[in-house]
Amino acid sequence: MAATATYQPRLKSRYRDEIVQNLKKQFAYSSVMQVPKLEKICINHGVGDAVSDKKLIESAVKEMTTITGQKAVPTYSTKDISNFKLRKGVAIGVRVTLRGDKMYEFLDRLIASALPRIRDFKGVNEKGFDGRGNYTLGVNEQIIFPEIDIDKVTKIAGMDITFVTSAATDKEAYALLTEFGIPFKNKQA
Repeated sequence: MAATATYQPRLKSRYRDEIVQNLKKQFAYSSVMQVPKLEKICINHGVGDAVSDKKLIESAVKEMTTITGQKAVPTYSTKDISNFKLRKGVAIGVRVTLRGDKMYEFLDRLIASALPRIRDFKGVNEKGFDGRGNYTLGVNEQIIFPEIDIDKVTKIAGMDITFVTSAATDKEAYALLTEFGIPFKNKQA
């Protein structure tokens, strides 16, 4: 009985075959287990106007689910803020956490088709590192994703995409994300 080949995302097999070896050489790791890896991608989409219009949350959940391929969940306010007419427990955003194959698929679509669709795109800013090896990228419009039908969009909104890595330093995380193909504007020293 022949074993059937199982599907592997392109970037997952590229990480295993090429990126691990390149980073091991670059940082002189003694073991493959020291090489940083992408652990998860967290996508957060704030919908501030949802306080007055509840349908915005429903459309944001639908759009985020379409973009990521995984069910999005609403986020709720934790306290009352009278200046913003905000009550505790009101849905004010949408989030998704991607791991495994879906994470690699999303990263591949982000790099290959979504980022090049940004108007006047010259690369992503390398200042989004947090000092612990994680990187956050801000996207101004959700319509850069080819899965979104522009005619059905009720409101143009942005989102934050956070890449959580196992890297100890920003330099290692930068090298990992560069190997994956994220186009940074300037090269870090």
